[in-house]
Amino acid sequence: MRRKTLSLALAATTVTAAAAALTVLPEVSVATPGTAVTTPDTVRWGPCSEKKTPSPGKAASSRLECSTLEVPLDYRNPDGRQIDVAISRLASEKPSQRRGVLLTNPGGPGISGLGYPVALAASGLPQDVLDSYDVIGFDPRGTGRSTPVTCDLTQAQRDRGNLPPYAYTAADVAREAGNARTVAGQCATSRTAWMLPHTTTANTARDMDRIRAALGEPRLSYLGGSYGSYLGAVYATMFPKRGDRIVLDSNLGPGGYDVTATRSLARGMEDRFPDFAAFAAAHPEYGLGTTPEQVTAKFFELAKRLEVKPVQGMDATLFRGITFDRLYSDASMPLVAEMWQALDKDRPLPPDTPPTMDGMENFMAARFYVICGDTRWPGTVREHQRNVAVDRVRYPMLGGSAAGIGPCAFWPDTRVEPPVRIGERGPSNVLMLQNERDPGTPLAGAQELRRAFGKRATMVTADQGGHGVYPFGPNTCANDAATTFLTTGQRPSRDLACAAEPSE
Repeated sequence: MRRKTLSLALAATTVTAAAAALTVLPEVSVATPGTAVTTPDTVRWGPCSEKKTPSPGKAASSRLECSTLEVPLDYRNPDGRQIDVAISRLASEKPSQRRGVLLTNPGGPGISGLGYPVALAASGLPQDVLDSYDVIGFDPRGTGRSTPVTCDLTQAQRDRGNLPPYAYTAADVAREAGNARTVAGQCATSRTAWMLPHTTTANTARDMDRIRAALGEPRLSYLGGSYGSYLGAVYATMFPKRGDRIVLDSNLGPGGYDVTATRSLARGMEDRFPDFAAFAAAHPEYGLGTTPEQVTAKFFELAKRLEVKPVQGMDATLFRGITFDRLYSDASMPLVAEMWQALDKDRPLPPDTPPTMDGMENFMAARFYVICGDTRWPGTVREHQRNVAVDRVRYPMLGGSAAGIGPCAFWPDTRVEPPVRIGERGPSNVLMLQNERDPGTPLAGAQELRRAFGKRATMVTADQGGHGVYPFGPNTCANDAATTFLTTGQRPSRDLACAAEPSE
């Protein structure tokens, strides 16, 4: 399985990479309740119902087991209403080498994780790791096969994506506020609105500890990427004595997926784009320029043209969003160049461009529930207008969109607890992995999380671009550090900078 299929996108504007992540994971459902429902202290595994299994990892997919765990909707009332959390297991085939469980999360929020153990195995998770752990996947509350949430998003709303169109003026922000208010209202009046105050990262971390307890494990190890880095950081903070070996990949800042993280997507685009500009300049057959400067100029030229007149249904918002999204992986750069070439010459677009948004309603809704419920966002149009004015100048490629107004500005004030504060208290058992030029979770945010963790963490940075280090990336220095930690518990003695290595 190539790394492009597991870009673990943060779903910035078109959620194309997230859709890709979903399509390569087996579509599994939990076994029927009569055979595999858990009680709080035991798990009864049953077969997963697979609708579609990709050819890579087919053997591992056949071994995947599923179950359902009941957890409290509201942990302040643990005996009250319960919801389902779907879990999966890829068991170690060498019980004598097994040391525990490795809980995993592919990011999002809103992405299904049931099939992630299979995806990891198919993508090169070392055999020593697979032998050392039962690899556990789960659909976080609100997502997929767990009790799902909805915002009753229309097809048009899904097609718009999760970030607003590029705002050139204050009036553009004010105009978009109406759409944002509408989506927030739909979420607040949907049939799952009762889950709004409780679909948070902190409660998902509590669910993770329920999974640990139900599996009979005194501690759990963890591997999470993208938003999963924040989820792991929250778990390590809330349950410091129950975490074993914690690996956080492609890291959000200590505030999680807040307004700062969303605005930082524009910085991530600027960090990453030079890699694509160099690629396109080295391939003059695309006709996008023979120098990085010419390729950069072509970006702005195409965006301006598409703002005035879309081509084959592709407007400037989709152009910016798909370009950003596909820069999550080096392997997708030819697709970006082909898309640009087709738009420039008005030729047929590459397959799945723009991508279909069918089946993405739950993903988008769950994302809104979590990111809007975790933290407080700027609640006035004026503040968003100021942010856009700053970021449009600072990061012109995407700043006018990433700083724009969204549903979180109008979210119901139903929060029941403050965000979790990431800090130094707890054992030194966290390994952070980070690409230097990550578009979705830029290095600057990872460095802030590293400072927040203090003595608890060691960070390994890789001189490469893209989103996702382990085990998808080609940097053996970074990958080996993660494997060594998971199998032996040994981390680098200090923060480690891994030099660039040639990709395959």
